[in-house]
Amino acid sequence: MSTPYPFTAVVGQDDLRLALLLNAVSPRVGGVLVRGEKGTAKSTAVRALAALMPETEVVPGCRFSCDPAAPDPSCPDGPHESRPGVRRPTALVELPVGASEDRLVGALDIERALAEGVKAFEPGLLADAHRGILYVDEVNLLNDHLVDLLLDAAAMGASYVEREGVSVRHAARFLLVGTMNPEEGELRPQLLDRFGLTVEVKASREPDQRVEVVRRRLAYEDAPEEFAARWAGEEAAVRQRIVEARELLPSVRLGDAALRQIAATCAAFEVDGMRADIVMARTATALAAWAGRTDVLAEDVRQAALLALPHRRRRNPFDAPGLDEDRLDETLEQFGGQDGDGDGAGDDGGDGDGDGPGPGGGPGGRPEPDGGPPGDGDAAARPESDGAGEPQAGPGGGAGEQVPARASEPFRTKVLSVPGVGEGAAGRRSRARTERGRTTGAHRPRGALTKLHLAATVRAAAPHQRVRGRSGPGLVVRRDDLRQAVREGHESNLVLFVVDASGSMAARQRMSAVKGAVLSLLLDAYRRRDKVGLVTFRGTAAEVALPPTSSVDVAAARLESLPTGGRTPLAAGLLRAHDVLRVERLRDPARRPLVVVVTDGRATGGPEPVALAGRAARLLAAEGTACVVVDCEAGPVRLGLAGQLADELGGTAVTPAELRADSIAGVVRDVQGAGTRRAA
Repeated sequence: MSTPYPFTAVVGQDDLRLALLLNAVSPRVGGVLVRGEKGTAKSTAVRALAALMPETEVVPGCRFSCDPAAPDPSCPDGPHESRPGVRRPTALVELPVGASEDRLVGALDIERALAEGVKAFEPGLLADAHRGILYVDEVNLLNDHLVDLLLDAAAMGASYVEREGVSVRHAARFLLVGTMNPEEGELRPQLLDRFGLTVEVKASREPDQRVEVVRRRLAYEDAPEEFAARWAGEEAAVRQRIVEARELLPSVRLGDAALRQIAATCAAFEVDGMRADIVMARTATALAAWAGRTDVLAEDVRQAALLALPHRRRRNPFDAPGLDEDRLDETLEQFGGQDGDGDGAGDDGGDGDGDGPGPGGGPGGRPEPDGGPPGDGDAAARPESDGAGEPQAGPGGGAGEQVPARASEPFRTKVLSVPGVGEGAAGRRSRARTERGRTTGAHRPRGALTKLHLAATVRAAAPHQRVRGRSGPGLVVRRDDLRQAVREGHESNLVLFVVDASGSMAARQRMSAVKGAVLSLLLDAYRRRDKVGLVTFRGTAAEVALPPTSSVDVAAARLESLPTGGRTPLAAGLLRAHDVLRVERLRDPARRPLVVVVTDGRATGGPEPVALAGRAARLLAAEGTACVVVDCEAGPVRLGLAGQLADELGGTAVTPAELRADSIAGVVRDVQGAGTRRAA
């Protein structure tokens, strides 16, 4: 709709609105990462903020939105003459998930630069977002190098584009807002730390508040202009308050007591580095300006900690973000000072009446509706048999089901990779042709030239110099001589775990070690940017416990609650894995799969279970699916069934001990070797 939803009409979501407004007051806070389930007004609030922001004055005709009062001296469109500017609404630029690097940072026409000596630069989205808002929906699904580029630009306030010695720099200062659904995968802790603030959002569980959300949304969709007009007064009031807070910001005093509280809080919660301290200081200062004060109080430091620290305490993908508020209060009280900003009691102009986006009222002073705030039990205990006996299960495998075992401590695993060279999404597992990486060759460009292979270009041009009239030093290069570099890096894969949860795996509490091994492989998949899926089989059937996803913490949660017991329908597990891969190939043909089968290799239940399992394994092998079997067989009698299954799959078998990166018990045979044997 052309008429945006009013920012002040958003029901609840007080923390989200406050974080956005603080960045509007002080962009140096560093942006906002909004985490939450779908349908929680994340995108609505960001687009509404853009409409709420004061207009921006720019140099006429400048593609980089330079400020007439202080134009960028390095602006590619400069130098700018001193003349009146033009006013325009604050820009809202949206970065799509599938954007290329050139679309983000801009494109330099290498062909014209080399063949004609012309430095032609086409600005990207970072230039469009200068002095505005850059909105990245589903930021966790962006390629890591794109996230690095935009976060670096946000931190430095400038973007640099370099192609074969030709470089362009332009200013890029913007309010960065990223949204994500944690169920679709997490950002790396290093990237989380680059966002200034983070907010967790979820739908209200209060019926009255949900009713008001629906009522307002329906009214807006029926008559957008009329609905916006009803909120025009509140919008104007908040817009004016942003202007006043910006003017007051340079006068806000951050006293020594507040600085001690900030430092003590960051130390108490063991956050890495100093960025958290700096962000908290800037946030507390912006909070004071938003409240109309010139002194930072303890309440500002507390609110800054709640917004700036939770995501910085996440050290691995299985850590839940959050902050112990009791511990926070104890730290602030312990390190409170006496210079006027220690305990917040002497509020000298704070708004404490609920007119901010905090408890007691919406951003424009409008109260929220109705006062709402913005195998059987002993089967596994029997000694493990030689494979002939196994706990029985009733229909559906219910009998003999055990209490889910806890995973043992995870460990660092050796690398398992897919054979050959792929073309999937950038990652850290298997070899692939990528935009980044080492140069392995060259070819004529197919479309626009993006990565020049200089040596190949010179070799192509050299034989034609006499014909082109070149007899002295130098080289005449024409478009036909240009060569595109072929680069090889690494891709991410789909790692599909097929886990045996039958009664034989529960014997002697082996499932704890098995879950520990799978958890370790999940951590490895997280580090290598893989998608993961989980298929389990037990009793009489197999099920997809987790469809392929980028969220390894969801996979870990499903693994932790995995029950065991019953027979071993190995064939059903392999066939279900085959079905999952068939669907995923249609969704993402470039992402190559790696199937990790975790089992002792036994197949029981139903007619000819061993023969059926062999046929299912050969079906996967016929499609060239890379497979690894984690051999969980234990006990004095070893049947070697997992090794036989690996041969049927055309893959390799490893023990949990051999998976360890520091293992000397054996050498993990890379899946590459299995692929070579299969090709032969």
